[in-house]
Amino acid sequence: MLQQTQVSTVIPYYLRFLARFPDVHALAAAVPDDVMALWSGLGYYTRARNLHRCAQVVVQQHGGVFPQTVDELAALPGIGRSTAAAIAAFSFGVRSPILDGNVKRVLARIFGVDGFPGDKRVETAMWTLAESLLPAPHAPGGTSGDVPVEPIVAYTQGLMDLGATLCARGRPDCSRCPFAQVCVANLTGRQRELPVARPKKAVPTRRTMMLVLRRADQVLLEKRPPTGVWGGLWSLPEAPDADGLAARAAQLGGMRVLLAPLAPLAHTFTHFRLEIEPRLAQLAGEPGAAARVADTDTAWVRLDAIDGYGLPAPVRKLLGALDGTLL
Repeated sequence: MLQQTQVSTVIPYYLRFLARFPDVHALAAAVPDDVMALWSGLGYYTRARNLHRCAQVVVQQHGGVFPQTVDELAALPGIGRSTAAAIAAFSFGVRSPILDGNVKRVLARIFGVDGFPGDKRVETAMWTLAESLLPAPHAPGGTSGDVPVEPIVAYTQGLMDLGATLCARGRPDCSRCPFAQVCVANLTGRQRELPVARPKKAVPTRRTMMLVLRRADQVLLEKRPPTGVWGGLWSLPEAPDADGLAARAAQLGGMRVLLAPLAPLAHTFTHFRLEIEPRLAQLAGEPGAAARVADTDTAWVRLDAIDGYGLPAPVRKLLGALDGTLL
């Protein structure tokens, strides 16, 4: 959850998730909809799908016990090289370098690493640097309270904490940093320049129309394909234009329906901006034949029950403001 999301946002989601799935067996046995519902609002939903698949692989291929080597951990769904190294260090005391965003920032500043860290050449050089800085296998560790801490655990945690606190992205506190006297960025006044930012690219805009098809206190939801944008989540039926949306409304409602515009909204992804134009359609009486079919990809859902469904954040916001809105 902490990949791409701040701690303060994650904590309530984390607690709810663990309450529902207390161990790897519980998560592996879960249905995808339950996993996505508890993740709804955190974004980057590929993380949830990978976490679910990871639990299933651990149960099916490793007997419910996580492997202990970096290579085996990195082979699990959703676990890359740096995450695998962190798990191995904290859980099993394995000596291996990590290179998350905080660590990249610390290394780039202290050693004056030029170039965008996401560039393959720069990243390879930083991995080599991170490897060379690992403490010796029998170096002194530390303590957490009265509990001895392995040297690799103390080093890894300290490096991550340094990047998250003193060597922060916006305002590094160089006056308190233990590396201030040897830090290239501090000595040359380049704290704001390092690490080098990602080269800017124009963010394209995509547009879509969403159908809010109501029947009394219910709304029709449609499950999205398992891959792609919002993969596996429940959302509203879509079409690229007004004619297509009217056709979808007629198909799902089984009758000609009046479409009324709702306030537009937008959502920004990592690589594009999505502009959404929702239209409200009120269904009188029973749904049409298409909507009556027992289709696992569509569902009539009460507005007060949408919290039980994994919904994209803008769709949840739209439906949350919908109560009482009629044609």
